[in-house]
Amino acid sequence: MPRRFIIFAAATAGLVILVGAGFLSWIGTSRGLVPLRPASPGARDIQHLYVFIGAFASFIFLVVTVPLAAFLVRFRSGGRSREEEGPQIRGHSSTELAWTLGPVLILIAIATVTFILLPGINNAPAAQNGLDVTVVGRQFYWQYKYPNGVIAVDRMRAPVGRVVNLTIVAPVWDVNHSWWVPELGGKRDAIPGIVNHMWFKATRTGVFDGRCAELCGVFHALMLTEVEVMPAGQFDAWLARQAVAQRRGASSLGHDVFAGVCAKCHGDQGQGGYARPIANDALFNDPAATRQLLVNGTRQGTAVMPEVGRGWSSREMIAVLRYLHRNLAPKTGGTASGG
Repeated sequence: MPRRFIIFAAATAGLVILVGAGFLSWIGTSRGLVPLRPASPGARDIQHLYVFIGAFASFIFLVVTVPLAAFLVRFRSGGRSREEEGPQIRGHSSTELAWTLGPVLILIAIATVTFILLPGINNAPAAQNGLDVTVVGRQFYWQYKYPNGVIAVDRMRAPVGRVVNLTIVAPVWDVNHSWWVPELGGKRDAIPGIVNHMWFKATRTGVFDGRCAELCGVFHALMLTEVEVMPAGQFDAWLARQAVAQRRGASSLGHDVFAGVCAKCHGDQGQGGYARPIANDALFNDPAATRQLLVNGTRQGTAVMPEVGRGWSSREMIAVLRYLHRNLAPKTGGTASGG
């Protein structure tokens, strides 16, 4: 009996410590089973729901594994022959009723809390100074469009303390994507022909990493994004400056489009990364041919370039054409490859 007790006590203590350590790592830290600290009300509610369900899952884990460990010790063979049958146990109505009603009550509790939290996760509160941003999922980049015409690629800027309403779409000729910045909220799909909505209200400044959460093609892993949350006054000043600069063609839009769209395949300097080099390509001295390539894409054997520029505004197209001509076109001579 002492040895049985020691084994049972050690197994129970180990399980309790394991589960307890998991829950402690969830609360108020940046590591553990919930590795990110929420930076918006929606993300906070998602974490609350996650921890609530995790508590039930851990409870069920203990309810199953602790008796299992006890039974392994209490009812071990003890040297009996393998052919010898153990005691025959008949049905126990109270136990069967308990393990039927218990899971039902747990599911009811989880469903109740879920439906209480869902409205706050999905529905943005009314806000007079809210910001509307259109998020466009493309192979293989994210395009952000602001109400005043400002366009950004792969990096959204947003004000702290304000409601940001996102309209998430994908062109009808593209594929499914899913916008996900964990610290700001849950995932929301960008599906061709479907308009989805999401919101967040950042509670602190900083840069929050995100990614496409829907397998969208061979370069899916490169479809990353960032949301830079800044003080509201600083954001308003940036947005106003960008509107003027992009209208005048004096912004970094051309570089941003190249870095977010072209460089993922062709390298930062056009020297070739996953695709062929495009530096010193005479094609970039011909704006009409370059535009046609960006809009229509191309196929050369097994190499496929998607129509990355299809649907771009004139502002985007002019900016990237200028960037390619100034930085990647040959100064003299060169050969156009068209791909």
